Amino acid sequence: MTWTAPEATRTDGSLVAAEREMLTGYLGWFRATLLQKCAGLTGEQLAERTTPPSNLSLLGLLRHMAKVERTWFRQRFAGQDLAPMYDPEKGKDADFEDLDPARAAEDYARLVEECRLADEIVAGASFDDTFVHNGEVFSLRLVHVHMIGEYARHIGHADLVRERLDGVTGD
Repeated sequence: MTWTAPEATRTDGSLVAAEREMLTGYLGWFRATLLQKCAGLTGEQLAERTTPPSNLSLLGLLRHMAKVERTWFRQRFAGQDLAPMYDPEKGKDADFEDLDPARAAEDYARLVEECRLADEIVAGASFDDTFVHNGEVFSLRLVHVHMIGEYARHIGHADLVRERLDGVTGD
């Protein structure tokens, strides 16, 4: 049986909430939006690069965002010492280039799990908590703002890839 990406439920964020609720709510909405862009597609469809010469695919975007979630929340903020998610010998773009449609369900699940782990890590943290990366001090607040921007950028890419793939456009 061929795996297809499931539907994702998006919950609108509040327009008047306090900072934490607003930022975590919008990050959750953007995470779900990327998953929604993939809904109903097979691994083969997710791996298709529809905008040559770009290496962008929906599967690559799922893999990339799993890596970004892991890097910012688990490695940088929480200081966890984790092995690279993708083979470093395959280059820094392995998340986009080393695709296997047969592993699409695994890659999808990895992003969902990284989001869950990120949420677990920050649940008891303050947005004022900081960490140092490359000699710069970052706050958890900045990580949320950065991640919202990262998702927004890549959801725009996902819209174009999906439209070229099967004509579906999103909101």
